[in-house]
Amino acid sequence: MIRKRIYEIIEKSNGNDRLSSIYDIFMIIMISLSLVPLAFKEENDLFRIIDLSTAAVFILDYGLRWMTADYRYQKRGYASFIMYPFSFMAIIDLVSILPSLRVINDSFKILRILRMMRALRVFRVFKAVRYSKSFEIIGNVLHSSKNSLSAVCVLAGGYILISALIIFNVEPDSFHDFFDAVYWATVSLTTVGYGDIYPVSTMGRLITMISSIFGIAIVALPAGIITAGYMSELDKIRQSKNKSKDDSEDDPEEK
Repeated sequence: MIRKRIYEIIEKSNGNDRLSSIYDIFMIIMISLSLVPLAFKEENDLFRIIDLSTAAVFILDYGLRWMTADYRYQKRGYASFIMYPFSFMAIIDLVSILPSLRVINDSFKILRILRMMRALRVFRVFKAVRYSKSFEIIGNVLHSSKNSLSAVCVLAGGYILISALIIFNVEPDSFHDFFDAVYWATVSLTTVGYGDIYPVSTMGRLITMISSIFGIAIVALPAGIITAGYMSELDKIRQSKNKSKDDSEDDPEEK
């Protein structure tokens, strides 16, 4: 029963468990605090204390989640404890912890990739996903709209490759290789226009104009799909709350 209660606390609160809500808020604070040293180039004792303290909290959280994995994967038995370390969020947790372990950092200094290990701490942002209801709504929206978004991604990818092939053959002197053409096509599609790579011929500029115009339409599609999905998800939540409220009001009358 103790493990079950621990599982209920460390999982995202549904609003009825005060202790679970406090734990969620505490973890969000720890995640935010752990990112503070990344905003500075220099390191000092305060940043090291913050890093080690938050890492200790993350290690404890990781251990508790692993210890209660059988409640997460119901009907899986002991296999749950083997499955959990390979789950997406468990990997995110592990990646966010490793850069803070001094022994591992010292080993990787030999390989000269300490900076990369420092950058991996940014993955702690993704830890906030499991503690925020807002992220849960966004996740549901993306999941329900995955087919439409996948179609838009295929359309955008195909358009980028076709545009790159056309411009690369129209103006071979302006692009050193095909990657430069793909980079130009991506920038044109999103209408960013950095200006570091650009066509100089009349035909090349005409292609750029067409690419930018179509790019506006393609970039706008995901925004519309996500907005529609978000409004649909909010309607579901509102209906669920109204249903729960009606049920609670009907109970006393039945009694």
